[in-house]
Amino acid sequence: MRLGDYRMSDNVQNDRGSGGGGFGFGGGGGGGGCLTMLIPFVISRFGIGGVLILLLGYCALTTLGGGGGGLGGLGVGGPAAVAPHQATQGPGATGSGCNADAQSRLSCQVLASTEDTWSALLGRSGERYSPTTLVFYARSDRSGCGAAQSAMGPFYCPTDQRIYLDTSFYDELQNRFHAAGDFAQAYVIAHEVGHHIQDLTGTLEKASAEQQRLPAREGNAVQVKVELQADCYAGVWAANAKAKDGRPLLEPGDIEEGLRAASAIGDDTLQREAQGRVVPESFTHGSSAQRTAWLKRGLDSGDPAVCDTFTATP
Repeated sequence: MRLGDYRMSDNVQNDRGSGGGGFGFGGGGGGGGCLTMLIPFVISRFGIGGVLILLLGYCALTTLGGGGGGLGGLGVGGPAAVAPHQATQGPGATGSGCNADAQSRLSCQVLASTEDTWSALLGRSGERYSPTTLVFYARSDRSGCGAAQSAMGPFYCPTDQRIYLDTSFYDELQNRFHAAGDFAQAYVIAHEVGHHIQDLTGTLEKASAEQQRLPAREGNAVQVKVELQADCYAGVWAANAKAKDGRPLLEPGDIEEGLRAASAIGDDTLQREAQGRVVPESFTHGSSAQRTAWLKRGLDSGDPAVCDTFTATP
């Protein structure tokens, strides 16, 4: 990727070293609740990895607005949201963590690129983009949706409209999922920003209301559509993103990195590795084929309008 001296976002908060309040699996709020529902997979974290089923925002949709319910794992309504985490450093404050290491710098540059790109895309229709904030943390933290744990993987919390990231996840992505490369890492950020776009446009609220009316299996299908749309939005960003000199941000080989990452985290692939069998009715993010297809659709078109997973034929 041609990030070079691309600017770093000011919408970053550094919670690393703050201790995070000592939240555990039983903590209240969206993060803790979702993690508890999937405890069998978390137990295996030191084998195949509990992060397998939880990565890329698996718990991102547990709580919407200020109440319970919402798009939680396995279609179960999550517990009530806790008070949003209060920033110890405002956006753009010194020590935001962007220069902590190469992974943090890349994350901040990608976030800045999503801000510039989505501002331009939404501006075409007269809409204004209100950016999300990226929160760096280590091991545990507190989000507006409850406990944030490294084992959950990166996630977006609609309650406080923030993305939570422990950059050690990038090591998991490379070493466990064999999805190395800067665009594979950028895809993580872009996917979560895709959830923020859904939040801004009202998609998450509508999807949550629909899911609450449905039994678990159909509710899972709604969440799959939400996640695949976020994948598509990640592709739309990448297709439109420009380097500082105006050239396309992506370089040869980047698309392959992204598609490899999307394939590695499909529900069927993760279930097969974690439990030796595939249970399609429990999918919440989509199969490897679906995830790569929707990411590629966004990459090929660069048009958010093609990302309507809700009316597309399965």
